[in-house]
Parts: sequence; structure tokens; C-alpha cells
Amino acid sequence: MANISQTDRDLFENLFILEAANNHLGNLDRGKQIIKDYGAIVRFNNVKAAIKLQFREVNTFIHESFRGGDDIRYVSKTELAALTRAEYAELVQSIKRAGCIPMATPFDESSVDLCVDFDFPIIKIASSDSNDWPLLEKIGHTKRPVIISSGGTSEKSLDDVVQFFENRSIPLAINHCVSLYPSGDHQLELNQIDYLTDRYPDHIIGFSTHEYHDWHSSMLITYSKGARTWERHVDIDFDSVPVSPYCSLPHQIDEWFKAFHKAKEMCGGSSRSRRIIPPEETKYLDALVRGVYARRDLEPGYELDNATFDRDFYLAIPLLKGQLSCREIFNGETITKPLQVNAPLTVNDVDGPYNSEPSLRKLLEDRGL
Repeated sequence: MANISQTDRDLFENLFILEAANNHLGNLDRGKQIIKDYGAIVRFNNVKAAIKLQFREVNTFIHESFRGGDDIRYVSKTELAALTRAEYAELVQSIKRAGCIPMATPFDESSVDLCVDFDFPIIKIASSDSNDWPLLEKIGHTKRPVIISSGGTSEKSLDDVVQFFENRSIPLAINHCVSLYPSGDHQLELNQIDYLTDRYPDHIIGFSTHEYHDWHSSMLITYSKGARTWERHVDIDFDSVPVSPYCSLPHQIDEWFKAFHKAKEMCGGSSRSRRIIPPEETKYLDALVRGVYARRDLEPGYELDNATFDRDFYLAIPLLKGQLSCREIFNGETITKPLQVNAPLTVNDVDGPYNSEPSLRKLLEDRGL
């Protein structure tokens, strides 16, 4: 059984990460609109959610020889999305006002400092940086909780990074991720949630997804497999800018959140202990239990014994109130009054604990028809 700390559960369990990434496109108003739209969806669905940005110190992240060109999409997109520190601060305040948790993925060491300056409670590590050790060392020095995505990471590298944060006693959640943008249903590899749960039982396991066909089924599946944190890229229709196929729109995230609530409803309570049986279920099952009936006339003083039970009694439905049933064990109780053939054997007909123990007697008297 997983030995996940309560701290990790409080931090990561049932946490949604809405990855705004660079979809603000360097436009502060666009970024604020994304936050406003998704903040409303979060509040309406009563979930715990973070809105996550991406931080890069553009002047040092991109080599000077490649700045200002359109040849490399990652480079040009990074430059297009650049915001000032003051603009990022405005977005962070907007996230807080929206009732969400501010987060970021830092892609360089200077951006880790920015996460600290903004006092982000959790830092996200991208799949591409799962073995970027200078960056990991910088993040480790912050001692802040971390969520890492596992897309494309080898088992050895994943073991190493998990051990790195465990050795520093830093809370860590691990997201299954397939780094294909977008991902088809046949590429989701949801059984990896089972693999990660088995391999890293002391950590919350989640699902970071770039799927584009469905916002319902995978939530039901991943929740039932034990995933407890989820991440999706989000965007809005704004200024006629095309939305990437791996990004979700507000109405789709609304569907996603509703699928989460349905998954919780269907899966029920804790997977770590036996569920509480509702009275209506007990009552229903009691109606199906066979009661004890006399096979022949029996006189007072007859001693009940499991070894001779079938000779003198039989079991049949319905079970009547106060009647002894197939669930009880008979060994030494004595019949206290005459019992006619086919009559039910009740607590009033025997001595011993079924009759004399008040709580047990009440249980039997409340049970059956």
C-alpha cells in the first residue's frame, strides 16, 4: 500500500493544472482573458486548480546568433511570447484573484529565481528537462514542492530524478505524459499510471495530457487507475488566433471537470480502507438471507449443534424479524420453548448471546421482514 505523506496529499491530490503556457502570445490582455475565463470555470465546478505559465529568460535562453529569426519554431514562439517581469506579476495577481494557484514551468535557472520571487507554492518540471541537472539542482535548492512530467524519459532517468528529490525530502508528484502534440487515443498509454504507481508508491501519480478527441473517458479511466493530479494545455478563441489542437477550450475544460466529479462519485471513497456500508444496502441484502426453520417438532431443552443442524432445521427465505439465519453459528444454545415443524427459530426461542446480549438481540430484531 502506498505510503504517501499527508503533506503530499494536501498539496497534490485532486489538483488540476491548466497550462496556459505561452498562449498569452506576449499580450497581457490576452493572458488576463485566459485567466478570467478559466477562473470562472474553476469556481463553477468547485475544483482545486492552478493556472500555469512558462518562464524563460529570453536574452540568455536563446543563443544570440538565432534571435530574431523565423527558422526555428520553438525559438520564434519563445520570442513572440516574451513578457516583462512586471507583466508576469500582473498575470500572477490575476491568477490569485481568480481563486487559482499560480504556478510556472521554469526552463532556465533565472526563471527559477522568478518562481521564488513570486512565491509559487509548486514548481513544474517539463518532460524535456527531467535530466537537465543544472536546472534540477537550482530547483532543488528552492526546497519547493515539484511536479514532474515523465514524457519520453527513460526509466533510469526517472529513477534518478525521483531519488534526487527524495534525498532532499522535497514533495514530488509524477505525471504520466506522452510528449506528442496532439496525442491520439491510441497513444495515451494510460497503463503507465499503474506502472508509475507500482514503481513510486510514495508519490502522487498524475496525468499530463495533450489529447484532443475526448475530455471525458480518459478522466474516468485515469481517476479509477489512481491518478490524482491532471494537466492540460488551455487556450481561448481570441482575436482570430488559431487554437492548437492539443489545447482545450473553456467548454471542454468544463466537461473535463464534470467528468472528474462523476469519476469521484462512481469510484466512491477511499481505496485504502473498507468503505462504509450504507444502511439501505444492508437492509436490501438482509432480505436475501435465508432464515432458520424447524424441520420437525422440537421440545424445550433441545441443544443446538452445528454437527446435527441439518437433521432438525432447514434454511429458506424469507428471513423474518428476530429470526436466526444462515449467518449465525450454533454451538450449545438451548431451545427454551416448544418449536413446531416449519416454524421460524427466533431470538425468543433460544437462550445464549442471541437472546441475552442487547446489541446483538436488537440487530436481529431489526433485520428481515
